[in-house]
Amino acid sequence: MVLAVLSAVGGGILIGSAVVFLKATTGHILGVSGILGNAFSRPVAGWRWAFLAGVIGAAVIVRATGAPVPESFRHLAWQRLLVAGLLIGAGTRLANGCTSGHGVCGLGNLSGRSLIAVLVFMVTAGLIVFLQHIGGWFL
Repeated sequence: MVLAVLSAVGGGILIGSAVVFLKATTGHILGVSGILGNAFSRPVAGWRWAFLAGVIGAAVIVRATGAPVPESFRHLAWQRLLVAGLLIGAGTRLANGCTSGHGVCGLGNLSGRSLIAVLVFMVTAGLIVFLQHIGGWFL
């Protein structure tokens, strides 16, 4: 339990530090979907590619250290994960941002649009968890 709390606190500190660092050095907001989308469309996107490499590299390093894969992901076919990723991409485009952009940066900037987006994210997540709990829906 203590390890889980320390892990969450450490993760929060790292995310908060990354948000402040990116804003201070580039003036950009740390929204992963925006960084990914603009990496392909902007002529000078070096820092965006470095950021994305860090996100992927961190996951590879954690996995290489033997960190367990969550049970909910162990038995999913790659096709299902691909569809889930595409749906998430469509949702971030529809919401004009992702949870990192709206939830971390937008709420920190007191954005009304981000507040609405985060409320929609949370209600939808709660509904999906409820539906899965009452009957294994969507599994």
